[in-house]
Amino acid sequence: MADLSVADLTVSQAARRQRVIDAALTLGSAGGYEAVQMRDVARTAGVALGTIYRYFSSKDHLLAAAMVDWTADLERRTAQRPHRNGSTADAVVEVIRRATRPMERDPRLAAAMVQAAAANEPSVTACQRQTTDIVERMLTAAMDGADPDRRARTARVLAHVWNSSVLRWANGSEAVGQIGNDLEDAARLLLD
Repeated sequence: MADLSVADLTVSQAARRQRVIDAALTLGSAGGYEAVQMRDVARTAGVALGTIYRYFSSKDHLLAAAMVDWTADLERRTAQRPHRNGSTADAVVEVIRRATRPMERDPRLAAAMVQAAAANEPSVTACQRQTTDIVERMLTAAMDGADPDRRARTARVLAHVWNSSVLRWANGSEAVGQIGNDLEDAARLLLD
């Protein structure tokens, strides 16, 4: 029954779902991917184990949905503080730096969500798409004034670099700070 649309939830169902996501975020922050055990999530959220499976088909689905919420929150915060001056590349770099700071501050949680998002299951793939759409919207919004087609294409390429950098970091090939550096390099190469 994990195919419930968030839009179709009652207020109390949405609140329970959010408690489950918050519990997964708390556990992931404390101990990474392995610490997010469904029984512990249920206990932390104060819900029955079966309740979790009403909303999420698996641990990976839960963490991927948490990443969607995390990224959407980042988009809201970024929109509240728009870039004030400088070039288009400067505006995009500012968004990139704002977006990568939470990962740098909470690498266990970020790595847990990235690991989950790599799972090959339909519910996770849907969350991956939502996360990528949010990232592309944030990047496109930072390029205000540029040709709409060019903005969309540039945002898509930057989202690919973003995903690649995050995966390299999560696999231990790069330091977390390198994500922002790689994205800044790509943004400046594409936009300067």
